[in-house]
Amino acid sequence: MRTALRRLVGLVGFLVLWEVIVRIGLLPADVVPPPSTVLARFFGLFTDARFLPDAVSTVLSWFIALGIAVVIAVPLGVLLGSIRWLRLSLSPVVEFLRPLPAVALIPLVIMLLGSGAQTKIALAAFASVWPVLFNTIYAMGEIDRQLLETTRALRTPPVRRLFAVLLPSIAPFTLTGVRLSASISLVVLVSTEYLAGGTVGVGQFVYLWGTNAGRMDMVLAGVVFLGLVGYLVNQALLSGQRRWIGWAEAGGAV
Repeated sequence: MRTALRRLVGLVGFLVLWEVIVRIGLLPADVVPPPSTVLARFFGLFTDARFLPDAVSTVLSWFIALGIAVVIAVPLGVLLGSIRWLRLSLSPVVEFLRPLPAVALIPLVIMLLGSGAQTKIALAAFASVWPVLFNTIYAMGEIDRQLLETTRALRTPPVRRLFAVLLPSIAPFTLTGVRLSASISLVVLVSTEYLAGGTVGVGQFVYLWGTNAGRMDMVLAGVVFLGLVGYLVNQALLSGQRRWIGWAEAGGAV
């Protein structure tokens, strides 16, 4: 309760400072609206029939992209973490692809997949694969060697060894990677909506209100929505991480 109270005080203090700065004219209200205006627009979004499809499209695409990234990265990370020669063979390809900015691939992905939701999902999944992959590979190297040798000595079947030893051991690191990937995925997803266009998405909502109407209050209301969703998802993942793997400290290799 004390921690939550301190966070609330910090948030309220920030909002009050923002309001005062705008009201006394240090920032132009038409460019940076005060929080009282932004929050009023934010709560109005949930009764706006035009915004709701954008919000659903962005959040649903985000979850799909993150799920695809996890499905790809965890098995690949276990494989590369287990087989050293394969990891060394693929490391040049992985190290080449990892730093590529996903938004730079927008023209290529549009040519391959079209300009629908599949484009933003593919780019968000591509960008969010890497934290999960590298955390999983790192976790595989941190597993107790004696534990692995014991399972081999007992002739534990591979499937049972995977679910009873490997996955529980790498879970703290992998879930940390998922939390990192969730933020990256949301950023790339909204950026793709903004840059590549399309019919729905919060990125398009922000783009249209900002460039066509010049309504910074609506733009910031959309940004507040994205920030709130990102915060809630991160807190949910963190809570799940503490609950599901309470026997281990959350770790990870960034």
